[in-house]
Amino acid sequence: MSTLSSETTKGLSSQAYLDSKPVNSTKELVAELCRHFYTLGWVSGTGGSITIKVHEDSIPKSQQLIVMSPSEGSILFTPSPKPYPNKLPKCTDCASLFMKAYQMRNAGAVIHSHGMESCIATMIRPKAKEFRISHMEMIKGIQGHGYYDELVIPIIENTAHEGELTDSLAEAIKAYPKATAVLVRNHGIYVWGDSWISAKTQAECYHYLFDAAIKLHQLGLDWSTPSHGPIGQAEKLLDADSDTSGIVKVGAPNGNHVHVPVQRCILLDIEGTTTPISFVTDVLFPYARNKMEKHLIATYDTTETQEDIELLRSQVEDDVNQGLSTLPIPPADAGKEEVIMSLVANVNEMIRADRKVTALKQLQGHIWRTGYQKNELEGFVFEDVPKALEKWHVTGIKVYIYSSGSREAQRLIFGNSNYGDLRKYLCGFFDTTVGHKREARSYSEISQSVGVDKPSEILFLTDVFQEAVAAKAAGLEVIISVRPGNAPLPENHEFKTVRSFLDI
Repeated sequence: MSTLSSETTKGLSSQAYLDSKPVNSTKELVAELCRHFYTLGWVSGTGGSITIKVHEDSIPKSQQLIVMSPSEGSILFTPSPKPYPNKLPKCTDCASLFMKAYQMRNAGAVIHSHGMESCIATMIRPKAKEFRISHMEMIKGIQGHGYYDELVIPIIENTAHEGELTDSLAEAIKAYPKATAVLVRNHGIYVWGDSWISAKTQAECYHYLFDAAIKLHQLGLDWSTPSHGPIGQAEKLLDADSDTSGIVKVGAPNGNHVHVPVQRCILLDIEGTTTPISFVTDVLFPYARNKMEKHLIATYDTTETQEDIELLRSQVEDDVNQGLSTLPIPPADAGKEEVIMSLVANVNEMIRADRKVTALKQLQGHIWRTGYQKNELEGFVFEDVPKALEKWHVTGIKVYIYSSGSREAQRLIFGNSNYGDLRKYLCGFFDTTVGHKREARSYSEISQSVGVDKPSEILFLTDVFQEAVAAKAAGLEVIISVRPGNAPLPENHEFKTVRSFLDI
């Protein structure tokens, strides 16, 4: 049973179109999926619903008809009622919530499930505003996520009437731009995707992850940490290393101690902090520079490299306008050789100037990936890094990376390090797409993403004074890493310093 609605339709409301094959096929698909979801327990009783846009390439997505079970707005078709004791068809209370996903995320389909897993997952931690999980294979089925990423789903509070959730759902969608779902406590979940296939796939993955979290919790294991270790283990170990005031001691080289509050998260820089600066300047940069032309020639026609080229072309255009470059990249129709020659010249200049721009870092990351795959490169971290990562991991402290290098380049260093694959200790990676590392707003953005109540619950370690200043301005706790080869710090900088992560 379904109703058709459209946000702004004229010709689409004609009876001929309502009787067309695309519309009838979508109506049949909604009915088929509802039957399937019923067997899964997602839409049993009066709970749950599904809505799909009628896909036609000739019609802009925002104007495509919506098949709902059933809808609000301009009701174009209502199914005939069944005999008593069946009730008359009526507009679903979910309609206004469905429309928010269509309007704010340009969705192609939205699923509302009352699956038991999605309900219980919000009840285990009744005060949590988010459901978080990482290092689970099914996370790869969620749009924009990989195995090593932390999946974050906002949780909104339930109300007596479904339609009253509309505003809070819209606020959650706005506050979590990466999310493709919103949980409703003691109720269920709304999931959307670019198409019905995407929405269905993600809904299946979400329910799997909720079920896994529930079962891990029943076993006394913490699903929200990368190791999924015993619940409460973190608190016990933290108590062993802290005094009664909740302060953790940080060892200084002279045997004295400075004190910082217990942190829920640690944010690490790479170059000069986890890894020698010389590894980047003497190994990674030369490798990318020497392999660049060969890489561009070999992969020129791939979608990935074409995206890299467009990003570089846009960056160079900005540089030319600002007087930073005099070497514009010619358009694609100028010919492959000419474009590559210009790219090489521009990228080499960016490398020489140590530019911290996303366009450069993305291309470098793709070149380094090939180097790691061919065993021509091996990541390098200081000796104390794996020991500290393991310690923090065991104590339940979530560790993230923030580097000017691309997220892929970060994963490659830690996934192929001289101490093996260290990614199991890391909850996520941030690069300059969240902002420049010397801007306070970048750290504010990260604070919003890692699930802390206040920025001071994050400890940031870096070797760069200007980054420390920016992070402190955003409210983070900061320690400066003093490593061999690092630039000297200003006198009287007033930041705590460490020479080894094991001093923390």
